[in-house]
Parts: sequence; structure tokens; C-alpha cells
Amino acid sequence: MYTLRLIAVAMLFHEDRLLMMKRSPNRTLSPGQWAGIGGHLEPYEMAAPLAACLREVEEETGLTPGDIEGLELRYIVTRLSDTDLRQQFVFTGRAKTDKLSLTEEGELHWIPRDQILDRDIPYVYRSLLEHYLQYGAAGGLWAGTATLSGQTEDADGARSPSMIWVPLHDPLLL
Repeated sequence: MYTLRLIAVAMLFHEDRLLMMKRSPNRTLSPGQWAGIGGHLEPYEMAAPLAACLREVEEETGLTPGDIEGLELRYIVTRLSDTDLRQQFVFTGRAKTDKLSLTEEGELHWIPRDQILDRDIPYVYRSLLEHYLQYGAAGGLWAGTATLSGQTEDADGARSPSMIWVPLHDPLLL
């Protein structure tokens, strides 16, 4: 039996810099790694991931909805983690200011676009960033599934993680 974990994440740009958080070393999830801004949906937000995203952004950065423009759902990412089925709703947008509040979650930094991938980033978020930097800015909604590659193995014979990306379209409109 799997437990469903719904997560909302914001990829916010200011000019040509992406807001990222270097997670506190005492965090349970991805300690010390670089991540996006976001968190779990509350029960009352299950049908409103945008509201959850805005709440998390304000809690973690101090940015209010009025400080953000063009926030759009760009990715839905699914993966298994032990007994959790995690589904992330990833929004992209622009911050009107680069002024941020302090947070206990970690250190907030505006990272120049050409330096984003030069960090220790969890696999799923790294894959998402790589995809966005190559295709995502063109628009559209994408679904990503994190899985294990059946063909690629490391020196110990373990399979490597991989992401499968598919553009989402309404099949009734094709």
C-alpha cells in the first residue's frame, strides 16, 4: 500500500537568476542539497496546488502573491519513495523583487542561470531543471516519471535512475 504525498514547488526567476534553497543540514529530506521552494499540500489544498505553492513560497521566502507574476503549472512529476507515491506540481514564474526573508528550511540564493546545475541537487529536481533549461521555457505542460533504467547499470550492477518526460495534451482535442 502506498501513501500519496502531494507537493507544490515553485521555480521563481528574477531577471536571469533562479531562486534556490540550500537545505539545512538538519533537514530530513535532502539535507545540505539545493532544492526548489515548496512543500506538502495541506488537506484543504488537495484540489488547489497553486494555493499551496503560493502559501509555501510566502512561508519560506516572504514573497507574497503580489510579488510574483506569470506563475503557471509547468510540470507534474511522479515518483515512488519507499512506500510513498510522490506527485509534485511544479510552477514557474517571475519574482518582481529579489528581497527575501530568512527561513529555517535553509539558505535562499538567487543563482545565475548558467550556474544552476553546478550544485548538489537531488536527482528528480536536477532532471527537472535540465529539462526546463532545454525545453520548458517554450511553454506547455509536461509529465515526468522517475524510474529505474532497465538497461543502464553502474559498476556494482545497480540500475540508474532515469526520468521519462511526456508533453501533456487533452486527447479529445487532437
